[in-house]
Amino acid sequence: MPVFEYAPAPESRAVVDIAPSYGLFIDGEFGEAGDGKVFKTLSPSSEEVLSEVAQASTEDVDRAVKAARKAFTTWSALPGSERAKYLFRIARIIQERSRELAVLESLDNGKPIRESRDADLPLVAAHFFYYAGWADKLAYAGYGQDPKPLGVAGQIIPWNFPLLMLAWKIAPALATGNTVVLKPAETTPLSALFFADICRQAGLPKGVVNIITGDGSTGAELVAHPGIDKVAFTGSTEVGKAIARTVAGTKKKVTLELGGKAANIVFDDAPIDQAVEGIIGGIFFNQGHVCCAGSRLLVQESVQDELLDALKRRMGTLRVGDPLDKNTDIGAINSAEQLARIRALADAGEAEGAERWAPECELPSSGYWFAPTLFTGVTQAHRIAREEIFGPVLSVLTFRTPEEAVAKANNTPYGLSAGIWTEKGSRILWMANKLRAGVVWSNTFNKFDPASPFGGYKESGYGREGGRHGLEAYLDV
Repeated sequence: MPVFEYAPAPESRAVVDIAPSYGLFIDGEFGEAGDGKVFKTLSPSSEEVLSEVAQASTEDVDRAVKAARKAFTTWSALPGSERAKYLFRIARIIQERSRELAVLESLDNGKPIRESRDADLPLVAAHFFYYAGWADKLAYAGYGQDPKPLGVAGQIIPWNFPLLMLAWKIAPALATGNTVVLKPAETTPLSALFFADICRQAGLPKGVVNIITGDGSTGAELVAHPGIDKVAFTGSTEVGKAIARTVAGTKKKVTLELGGKAANIVFDDAPIDQAVEGIIGGIFFNQGHVCCAGSRLLVQESVQDELLDALKRRMGTLRVGDPLDKNTDIGAINSAEQLARIRALADAGEAEGAERWAPECELPSSGYWFAPTLFTGVTQAHRIAREEIFGPVLSVLTFRTPEEAVAKANNTPYGLSAGIWTEKGSRILWMANKLRAGVVWSNTFNKFDPASPFGGYKESGYGREGGRHGLEAYLDV
């Protein structure tokens, strides 16, 4: 294959102005933490300190919840058409500031600018537009003639899609008349704090949205607070189980979107080149930091060699490097802690007998990096086939019959997503009915739409986000 050289195409950092420090956003105002504690947020591609952020205390969490409770009275009483105006305004401001927010997200998260610019930000705006449209139509959503909001929603989002997960949670909550206290991940707090500024720019009433930053202890305080009526969490299964234990026996409504170990299933009649692109996007998009990533490739034995040859050729063209370079395909791993986990599981795969392969790849000298990696000779007993790696690591297993493919795909404690590659529509429908996954893609992968519900089975959580179904989690039905 000819080797194409790419000249650097960096996006300018000048479009985003990051302050040296940020406080908590409570009752429409930024302020320091009550005890003055702060923590640093780093750029994972360079380990540069981007800013200092306030660490919310127990008293700060209580202030935020009380501010949301106070605002709930007037916000929930507004006609849906009036709430919609604020949501539409937020959506338009996000579009206007999309370049700034995309650069910020890539700096703080490590994902390539092409993804934050072309995938994350358009979807963020789309979710606010979509739920703005629902705000005055709740009587027609199928949840009764006059559905009521729950009250104050405590929302905790992860670091892999910081702004998009914020939109998934805040947009339906506000559309249905709830108020919000949101805690972003401690490694990626900046886009949520910039969103607080967007709320002020949109004229959103004080206390309707509150942003508190901190580590896991802050999230635990928020979940346990008696003033919270609804808990929404996206993150690890381990933390999700802890949240379920905390709210057990209370009247709090809960939705959990947790881990995954999705199967991407390729049959012998699949279009190989198209399937390869779907496999690449399924596992290497956002460095594999995707809960529904296609981290297990199930390929029919008769096309295994042909598919793997094509897959390795395609992996050899992936560019790893500066997230702000528009040529970059794979950016930085989000944190040193996550990089250590990916390395440990990849080493375990080798130790257990799987064959490891990665293309020649020169990694930057600073920051957190991991080359796109492929494992063959994997069995269902391997840790890399059972545990969520949450990184750019693909495990390849084989099958002979559709029944075997279903059995292997379902042989996991998770059940978030799956992909099917075949030219036969009847096979797609048969497989989709057999697979225990909340989302099943056919001849594509990692496609999202605000009108489509998303969620999982088993240890991948419960409840749905997105679409009409996403309204139910914030209504008293």
